[in-house]
Amino acid sequence: MAKYVFKPTDIKKLKDQYDLVVIGSGATGLVASLQAHELGLKPVIFEKMDKLGGNTNRASSGMNAAETSVQLKHHIVDSYEEFYEDTYRGGGEMNNKEMLQYFTTHGALAIDWLADHGIHLDDLTITGGMKIKRTHRPASLAPIGGFLVTELLKLVEKQQIPVFTDVHVDKLNQTGNVVDGVTVTLGDGSQTEIKADAVVLATGGFGASKDIIKKYRPDLVDYNTTNQPGATGDGIKLAQQVGAGLVDMDQIQVHPTVQQDTDHAFLIGEATRGEGAILVNGEGKRFVNELDTRKNVTNAINGLPEKSAYLVLDSGIREHVKALDFYDHVGLVVHGESIADLATNIKVDSGNLEKTVSDWNTAVADQNDSQFGRSTGMERDISHGPFFAIHIAPAVHYTMGGVKINRKAQVLADDGNPIKGLFAGGEVAGGLHGNNRIGGNSIAETVIFGRQAGEQSFKYIQDTKN
Repeated sequence: MAKYVFKPTDIKKLKDQYDLVVIGSGATGLVASLQAHELGLKPVIFEKMDKLGGNTNRASSGMNAAETSVQLKHHIVDSYEEFYEDTYRGGGEMNNKEMLQYFTTHGALAIDWLADHGIHLDDLTITGGMKIKRTHRPASLAPIGGFLVTELLKLVEKQQIPVFTDVHVDKLNQTGNVVDGVTVTLGDGSQTEIKADAVVLATGGFGASKDIIKKYRPDLVDYNTTNQPGATGDGIKLAQQVGAGLVDMDQIQVHPTVQQDTDHAFLIGEATRGEGAILVNGEGKRFVNELDTRKNVTNAINGLPEKSAYLVLDSGIREHVKALDFYDHVGLVVHGESIADLATNIKVDSGNLEKTVSDWNTAVADQNDSQFGRSTGMERDISHGPFFAIHIAPAVHYTMGGVKINRKAQVLADDGNPIKGLFAGGEVAGGLHGNNRIGGNSIAETVIFGRQAGEQSFKYIQDTKN
């Protein structure tokens, strides 16, 4: 089957006025524009890069939600309260409680909304920091990000929502204290103003901005990043120009499992560990509960002399993580016909690695990891050859901080009052995740708060016209 290719709107069709301007074409922006369009607005999407989808394209694990019909079909009984507690604990109890309450009680609705639009996430896995399977993904086990962007773009195309690439938003325009448009620079260098009744910031985080990282976390400035080059904090700068407050800007997540021996850093998604992979150090021994929070696993890797580790898995685990086929295709996966063979190929002691895997298989059989207390991702052992390993080390992955918003996705000034006409969602907004984002919560955030930004911008426009 031919790969779907979305064609952005011809710049000659750019109008000088829309009901809603959405800045950014990741999942948050696409969902916000679709929701607003379904409510009767005429939105436009501006993307500064030539490629659509932003960081969403790089997401691999899935989308967290509790009390879903998908979970029940898999005989999993979950609760909003448990989802809230896992996320609150995982975020160091620094999460904005109002946003977290909204988030955890609207995940199931977001899964249903996607299904209503023909986007089905019928399979489940688990990520670090969660106690229960609530990470939804496609039945094909395809990486969630590319799958979601492709399916959302098909809907955007069907609804004929204009999407312009190579358009850089320079500033948010205001009349009085009301945001009512943007000034943009087009691909040819010309600048123009676009009027709008409201604006949604869906520009993503600042994981690829050395300048902002240096300002708030100079200790991380030399780390590689998993982010696409456009994740430079543009939305934060735009929001600051109109007096928006910022929150948690020093809270930057380092992802523990990133393959960075090549020119491009490849995030090896948490689903790999969620489906049973283990981590071993340079001696071929386990050293951590692989499904502890990202922060704790990162600290454990950074505490090793080599500051890197190997993910070890077998053919059975690989079958449950389709992304591994891609990692193998681009040369990131080391093979071994036996565990001893794999040990030789990754240059660790074969006796140690064989004992490590044997001990792990016993832990899986007994459902008791006496070494590190791991209690999830233990449904399959590592016994079906051939065997595989991926060299990983931590890299900057996600920025928990950003623009201050409330549960209605309204952007707030420093004094806590909403800035009229301005909404935001996704990684550009801060507060939801506390000091550590749980895997699977970013995609959930894009859909939940993307919908909310679309709904609340519609409501705001209706209220101001009546």
